[in-house]
Amino acid sequence: MHGQIQDFSLRDIADRKLHHQNGGFINPFVSSDRYALWRMGQIVYWKLFTQNRYKSSYVDERIIPVEVDWVAATQPKGLCITWLKHAAFLINDQGRYIHVDPVFGGLFGLFKDFTPLGFDPAEIPKPHHVLITHGHYDHLDEKSLRIYETNTHVISPLGYNRIFKSLAMENRTQLDWFGTYCSDGCRITLLPCHHWTMRNPVVGPNRSLWGSFLIQTAKGPTVYIAGDTAFFENFAEIGNLYDIDLAIFNLGAYEPRWFMKNSHMNPEETLRAVELLGAKKFMIIHWGTFRLGDEPVFQPPEDLKKLLKRKKLMDRWIDIRHGQTIVP
Repeated sequence: MHGQIQDFSLRDIADRKLHHQNGGFINPFVSSDRYALWRMGQIVYWKLFTQNRYKSSYVDERIIPVEVDWVAATQPKGLCITWLKHAAFLINDQGRYIHVDPVFGGLFGLFKDFTPLGFDPAEIPKPHHVLITHGHYDHLDEKSLRIYETNTHVISPLGYNRIFKSLAMENRTQLDWFGTYCSDGCRITLLPCHHWTMRNPVVGPNRSLWGSFLIQTAKGPTVYIAGDTAFFENFAEIGNLYDIDLAIFNLGAYEPRWFMKNSHMNPEETLRAVELLGAKKFMIIHWGTFRLGDEPVFQPPEDLKKLLKRKKLMDRWIDIRHGQTIVP
């Protein structure tokens, strides 16, 4: 399959299950799928033997507690989106709530948390659905999931059975790529993306699936949630299949490029993805909370803003900050 992706559309890949392999999954958008010891070796090389050109900027990083205007976030008549922290956000679709990639605390104690919540996560409106894009620890956090009642409905890619069984969260919908769940006028589809997942290096990578979500809301607007993804030309195919009102991209942990390019997009690639999708508006999350790449936590929107000004595309960007609520 690798190296022949140009012969297949995303729909073909999904229909033929070309991303399924040996009881697990592969990323069909890379030339090879080496992610275990090889990638661990890259991490060691990156951290110990490369120069970080951003290091002097770390003194300008600030801890900014997150506060939310719950009156704005819980208006029942429309559609609004509230960014909580990192890749976690809340969708309010006419009084029905969707939580995406809920991570409410720190990360292993190894990564400084620059956006601690200034409120109890129990204050967040009870979700009708929780969406998980993939299994990396900064997106699927067992401690955060324990705030939910065990009968909370979880929508995720295929796999992750052991984790949710240990949490006694059995009310689950597992989707393969292009799989769809419908409820109360809302249609949620899992789409392919250029990423991977792993929780245990001993078990190995890609034992469960990953993906992006497309939500055709009951209110009307269509929201594309990229999740973690590298750039791929197939964004154009997604844009041809769906009329996207708002695209939400994870922009952060993109430096150094030689290491991050097959996992996360940089600002230039993000803007190219917006154009290929034909998204009317877009916003970025996944920055400001944990420094997972070389760039300081405040850098992504600054880099993006310079690019948008140069290309005269500022009108398509929704500049959301942690804790803020926007109406698409």
